[in-house]
Amino acid sequence: MTEENKEMPQDISRRKFLRNTGYTVGGLAVGGILGSLIPWRKDDKTNNPPPPHEENFNQALMYFTPEQFKIAEAVTERIFPKDDNGPGAKELGVAFFIDHQLAGDWGFNARDYMQPPFYRGEKVQGYQGRLKRRDIFDIGLREIDNHSMQTFKKTFIELSGEEQDKILQDFEGDKVNVTTISPSGFFQMLRSATLEGVYSDPLYGGNRNMDGWKMRNYPGSQMAYADVIEKDFTKIKPQSLQSHMNH
Repeated sequence: MTEENKEMPQDISRRKFLRNTGYTVGGLAVGGILGSLIPWRKDDKTNNPPPPHEENFNQALMYFTPEQFKIAEAVTERIFPKDDNGPGAKELGVAFFIDHQLAGDWGFNARDYMQPPFYRGEKVQGYQGRLKRRDIFDIGLREIDNHSMQTFKKTFIELSGEEQDKILQDFEGDKVNVTTISPSGFFQMLRSATLEGVYSDPLYGGNRNMDGWKMRNYPGSQMAYADVIEKDFTKIKPQSLQSHMNH
């Protein structure tokens, strides 16, 4: 046995070590995985490792800065707050959904016609400008914080729920002096993205644990109803696209 093998703890087999290191990216262990590579000390008081913790790697930032994410999380929670019916946007991971969308085609307006000339369109025509959605969110979230400081001398996440509602109502009513974007247009985009995050498939980052669907008794992405269509049923346990991909 080589000196290197002698140094390898016996409670980690070489196969297990190689399998676990397969979860590293660019030499950096993805959050939570590094702990599984290190054996628990033999002199631990219980002599037992803690229970396994299932990491949700879909809950990771792809576009937002941590500061932007905190504002987006607080804003979406006011738009879709937690109540007696179930969790709010924060628990449902809606800010992660929006973050992932901004990092992809939606954030780049990849499927929209974005060539000039640019004219102010009617409200029923939707957005008609040159800025990409990711640019609009960058500006909008910054201006939400700026308006909070101007109005209450606090950042948005430091405000009470009622004060946060006042800031958002000012955006909705175009009562904010912003020249680069339409405040009401940004609010409507933010509201739509929030609801999409609440009810989208969990594969896309929101609707955590399918709780958004459960509040509506929505069955989700069922492959077929052949086994229940002739039965007297009112509810079906929801399924996500991710569950089908795992089979």
